[in-house]
Amino acid sequence: MPRARNLAEYEALDIFVTEEGFARGLAYTPHPTDVFVSPYAKCGTTWMQQIVHGLRSAGSMDFDEITEVTPWLELAHDMGVDVNADQVAAPRVFKSHLRWDQIPKGGRYIIVLRDPVDAMVSLKRFLDGWFIEEGSISLDEFAQYYLTRGEDGYWAHAASWWGAREREDVLLLSFEDMKTDLYKAVNQVADFMDQGYDDARRVLATRQAQFEFMKAHAHQFDDNFLKRVHDPVVGLPTDSSSNKVSTGKTRAQVSDSIRTAFDQHWDATIGKEFGLASYAEMRAELSQHP
Repeated sequence: MPRARNLAEYEALDIFVTEEGFARGLAYTPHPTDVFVSPYAKCGTTWMQQIVHGLRSAGSMDFDEITEVTPWLELAHDMGVDVNADQVAAPRVFKSHLRWDQIPKGGRYIIVLRDPVDAMVSLKRFLDGWFIEEGSISLDEFAQYYLTRGEDGYWAHAASWWGAREREDVLLLSFEDMKTDLYKAVNQVADFMDQGYDDARRVLATRQAQFEFMKAHAHQFDDNFLKRVHDPVVGLPTDSSSNKVSTGKTRAQVSDSIRTAFDQHWDATIGKEFGLASYAEMRAELSQHP
């Protein structure tokens, strides 16, 4: 199966997770201490996985790829992973991209919010060379597709978790605030996990979540585990690339028309539901409630 060369081919792929695998993920019964890292795609999921795993394991890097030690709930069954098995450290940690209304209840939930334009650009960059033939779909085309995702889209995901932000079992952070003060974010996560982590462990987790450290260990964060299991089964080329460690600098390549379309979509969804005029306003309100 070749990589998609246009949006119709990309939408026709629909091969990332099986119905059975997805259903099994949703049927999981969490332990009270389980931690679910469930941002929208390209909103800091891998970054947060590294923080949480670093805290619980005292900085262990004894894994080939981060998803091997923090299983992806929705894909675990398809990847031959038993979500009920013991993990390499406690508490148990799962990656997810599920909304609040979808995710199994009973654990603790960490969500990273990110500017939707930046998240879209990062996703496009991530898919190019893996699911999409690089350069075959323009950024403007992909942006329009991104706006049509409905219940599977960024805005439905963000709205679902924003509505749950006051819950004691939910922690919301912003990608941008994590970049500004990573140590503060690690402390928020450590306090939320409530495992008594001392300052030395928090400092270590912060150092190992910095861009320079993760870039130096990029192969451990590049989805190679998923590719080994997934790509041969669905027939995607095996020479794909997916660099997940980047500085997050994406705005310069985005046109005014894309930004305007995203602003209008924000107004019609999150703005209408919560009275937040923009992502910047959401971030500002979030920052007032550490």
